[in-house]
Amino acid sequence: MPRVLIVEDDEAMAAALRDGFTFEGYDVALAKDGAAGLRLATEGAPDVVILDVMLPKKSGLDVCKRLRADGNGVPILMLTARGQEIDKVVGLKAGADDYVTKPFSFMELMARVQAVLRRSGGHAVQSDTCAFGDVTVDFRRCEARKSGQPVDLTPLELRLLRFLVEHKGQVIARDRLLDAVWGYDSIPVTRTVDTHIAKLRKTLEDDPADPQFILTVHRVGYKFNG
Repeated sequence: MPRVLIVEDDEAMAAALRDGFTFEGYDVALAKDGAAGLRLATEGAPDVVILDVMLPKKSGLDVCKRLRADGNGVPILMLTARGQEIDKVVGLKAGADDYVTKPFSFMELMARVQAVLRRSGGHAVQSDTCAFGDVTVDFRRCEARKSGQPVDLTPLELRLLRFLVEHKGQVIARDRLLDAVWGYDSIPVTRTVDTHIAKLRKTLEDDPADPQFILTVHRVGYKFNG
């Protein structure tokens, strides 16, 4: 699962973020001040850092600058209660990848996190082939087999399967799948995802009604469990 480091001294905010990211399938680490955040960002190898600007011991801006000076390219998303444009500019110049002003919705924050992970390669493990159960897939050659026999998958179904496989263990929301696989910037018809997932299950699962690999996470999206 992807690892997120939350550096936030407000206990209520930190707890809410921890619970939200845990629900979304992330491995969460917390730090209450900038010095601890810098240490965990350096030693813990997170996939993304949520970094408050105003922190005890060392500011978020100083943590960001130090990480970048040390050659650490971990995606950093900064949080601040300030709304002035100059603060955003300073944060981005310090090396932050994105910036969210408090108050914000958790869904907005998740969308920003997913975007910076996509841009950076994120937690995805890319491979031209995969195998699960009695299924083998060669994405480069656009070929799939089940029990040794060829099965037909469309190019779009292969892209959808590959995205799920490369984000194994992550809960992927329908709108993120639409954006990543179909290229939509909004949410025109999330039922489109459900239809194609059903077709993948019918082709690849032994029992599509009781799938073992392409799982539904109720009210959220899907997860690959290969």
